Amino acid sequence: MNELNDVVKKLRNKNPKKKNPREFISWWVEKDVLDGEVVDAFVMILRTSGCKWAQKGGCSMCGYINDAVKRRVREEDILYQFTEIMKNFSGQKIVKLYTSGSFLDEKEIPRSAQDKILEILGDDTEKIIFETRPEFISEKRLKNIRNAEIAIGLESANDFVLESSINKGFKFDDFLKAVKILKDLNIGVKTYLLVKPPFLSESEAIKDAVISAEKVASYSSTISFNPVNIQSFTLVEKLWKNHEYRTCWLWSVVEVLKQSSKLKSTRLMSHPTAGGTQRGAHNCGECDAEFLRGIEKFSLTQDINYFEELNCDCKKDWQDILRAEDFTLAQGDLYRLI
Repeated sequence: MNELNDVVKKLRNKNPKKKNPREFISWWVEKDVLDGEVVDAFVMILRTSGCKWAQKGGCSMCGYINDAVKRRVREEDILYQFTEIMKNFSGQKIVKLYTSGSFLDEKEIPRSAQDKILEILGDDTEKIIFETRPEFISEKRLKNIRNAEIAIGLESANDFVLESSINKGFKFDDFLKAVKILKDLNIGVKTYLLVKPPFLSESEAIKDAVISAEKVASYSSTISFNPVNIQSFTLVEKLWKNHEYRTCWLWSVVEVLKQSSKLKSTRLMSHPTAGGTQRGAHNCGECDAEFLRGIEKFSLTQDINYFEELNCDCKKDWQDILRAEDFTLAQGDLYRLI
């Protein structure tokens, strides 16, 4: 293990809370797009043993392992959670199925439980979206799956950022090998890209997200830009508490979407988790709600004109930060430091 992974793992071990293997994490309904039409999507998060990589240390910004059960969750417990969540399902055309890890990891969700869940959802909905790491993608496993779009948290197409900033545990080439299998099987690919990993300045983060989008656009049916949010027991939280990290500005999210809008072969979206708070992407506070609405409208319509309506005096502060961080070689929250 590398030094960064050792630090991340040590922070993980500070969270000893036990979880009930029969208690699902959450569910909700949100808007998404299907065949050019805005529709309702049913979102569920099952409680599992969590991401295999996170158990070994994991990514520097990810705290989803905090919701995991400390042991392997039995098939009957997974299916009980699923059945309980589905009592709230009301025929939405899209179902997003999350586990805080990899749905295709058979140590996280037994293969038989995967098959039962996909069979039920395949009959009841038009599109299923679930997440997995690239190492669990194979032609043999996926050849019979229908109506699916598989999401992969690539985060960045830059191997140095993947290793030294995010501690992702795989390289860009591993992503490319996985998505080739998916494309050959005519399965859609939803690529998650991170906005402002730790140790990158605001301007570096914008550039990395835009370049990464350009590199994955031809492989992706959807690109989702995910601004870092401060999750508990993570390296990013430790940096943030020490005033050595600030979540990105909403101005930066808009800039990434604007610069990437020329990529016509893929749909762009962003749903900033904890947006408008100190732990999520935010501006000055006065304009945050307006920016979040603009980002949501763009995500549903791809209409860049929504961004032309966004303005605030804090734009100058954001521009000053872009210049100052690169000049001072500091990526902390400069306003909290002065």
